[in-house]
Amino acid sequence: MEQQQLIASFQRLFLAGRRLFSFPWAELEEQLKESRDNLLLLYILQKTVLHPLCVRHPPSVNYRRLFLSELIKKHESTVVEPLDELYEALGDVLNMDESTQCYKSYFLPTGETITLSENVAIISEGTTGLVTWEAALYLGQWAMQEPDLFNNRTVLELGSGTGLAGLTVCKTSHPKRFIFSDYHQHVLKQLSNNIQLNGFHVGSENDPCTKENFFAVGGDLHHKLRSEIKVLELDWETVTEAQLSQLQVEVVIAADVVYDPEIIVSLIRVLKTLLNCRTREKAPDVYVASTIRNPETYILFQTNFKSNGMEQQILPSNNNQYDFVFRSKQRRI
Repeated sequence: MEQQQLIASFQRLFLAGRRLFSFPWAELEEQLKESRDNLLLLYILQKTVLHPLCVRHPPSVNYRRLFLSELIKKHESTVVEPLDELYEALGDVLNMDESTQCYKSYFLPTGETITLSENVAIISEGTTGLVTWEAALYLGQWAMQEPDLFNNRTVLELGSGTGLAGLTVCKTSHPKRFIFSDYHQHVLKQLSNNIQLNGFHVGSENDPCTKENFFAVGGDLHHKLRSEIKVLELDWETVTEAQLSQLQVEVVIAADVVYDPEIIVSLIRVLKTLLNCRTREKAPDVYVASTIRNPETYILFQTNFKSNGMEQQILPSNNNQYDFVFRSKQRRI
């Protein structure tokens, strides 16, 4: 691995908060032994912990501490001169108080980033929706390569969570209208904050292209088209066919919603209703991304889907041209 590629890999993995074992530590050790100076470590430090994006929107204190400790181990295993900046950075982190909130940032092919505020704990406020899950990464990665599926169309995302998949669609394609949805109040609040954090401002009722809770997309100069973005409170158990039909949805996406057998029935009901809500005489396209943790739960979803008269197709994996730098359990759309 070339030095610039190694530095970029460390940066992307660090800012996205990926697990430390996934970093190319062996390649780093090899290059440190060959170079016999500490410039490589300094470059990595500048592109990670000292990077302006990390300073503004940092990963958790504990994550930064563990990352810097590992860098110091690699540094001390070589014969290079001590790097004061490395120890100073660790000292600064050790003096910080841990917070319940952290940030993760993901690089897009354009060079832009999507930055998300998340909860440090996997389960918080009685929900898992305050963190980003693997299937959202996979769905976002896939969506970047399929912009024509979303251009000038109305898109509904079920179970948006922190908003990664939806924000990826909004930043890499031009939907006519994008509707983020979830049910938990804390999730909806954090989701709205993440939308604004990524350059999308909250529109008022007086704006010519906004209504009620719509957001006007205008944060990114490369967006030549304006979209309408809405954050919708959507309860799968109580939402009616009339309410779903009113949305005039043309594309439905969802990530990591197939994880609990108890919600599969209500999820299937919503999907079936949406497929019956035709826009311009055409049923919406539906894409559900799943990380298969429990095969029985996934099979239950497939079985219920088929028993309700709906057809499904497993899409082939894309070519990873745009990768959010993760490798995990089996994923499927």
